[in-house]
Amino acid sequence: MTPRVRTALFGVAALAILPVLIHVLPHLPKFGDHPSPYGDAVTASAPVARQTQNIVTALNFDYRGFDTLGEEFILLCAVTGVTVLLRGSRGEETSARPGQVHGRPILPPGESVTLISRILGILVLVLGLSISLHATSTPGGGFQGGVVIASGFLLVLLGEAYRGWRAMIRSEMMDALEAFGAMLFVACGFAGLCVGTPFMTNVLPLGTAGSVWAGGLMLVINAGVTCAVCGGFAVLFLEFLEETRVDPGAEE
Repeated sequence: MTPRVRTALFGVAALAILPVLIHVLPHLPKFGDHPSPYGDAVTASAPVARQTQNIVTALNFDYRGFDTLGEEFILLCAVTGVTVLLRGSRGEETSARPGQVHGRPILPPGESVTLISRILGILVLVLGLSISLHATSTPGGGFQGGVVIASGFLLVLLGEAYRGWRAMIRSEMMDALEAFGAMLFVACGFAGLCVGTPFMTNVLPLGTAGSVWAGGLMLVINAGVTCAVCGGFAVLFLEFLEETRVDPGAEE
């Protein structure tokens, strides 16, 4: 499809949607308005009913935990789709040589880069764990903490170069971590059924608001989300970086 055809299709689609936008936009609530009572009710009840000070965590992992379970598997399916699409003739082995562009040599990381990356990698790991562990008491949670932890893996890449990074970050381990997180989330849902309550019922003691251990089953779900998100993003990093390597059996 040529750029001219794509532009024409965009113009047709925009003209078709424009009347709808003109009709809907004036009826949208003003910025900052909160017309739905649902959020106000949850904000008022969650600190007492769920012993959590982070209302977003209570919504994601308790009040609408079943929806979040679906979102978790959307991430799992997205990572699986990327993995399948990127499979092909490339260097998937640790020993595969990097693909190079003529005139642009690949230099090894300097000692200062290695040192800084190692220090920052540890700090990012601790930050990600802290964000995840305090999901019920402060802003954050498994989604945010998992992404932060996974981003620390890229600092390992900067400091240790590709082969050192692949020696530490193994695809089998990351695949298992993502699968374990998703399965743990599902197991939390069935825990309620096992004791005769509805799916995803919070069946553990809620603890005391403000404590790291407050929230009951939300803590277990949050741990599963952390593992799934961290493992999922690490798998994506592996897949994308393998695209920069050359298959040893491929023709020059």
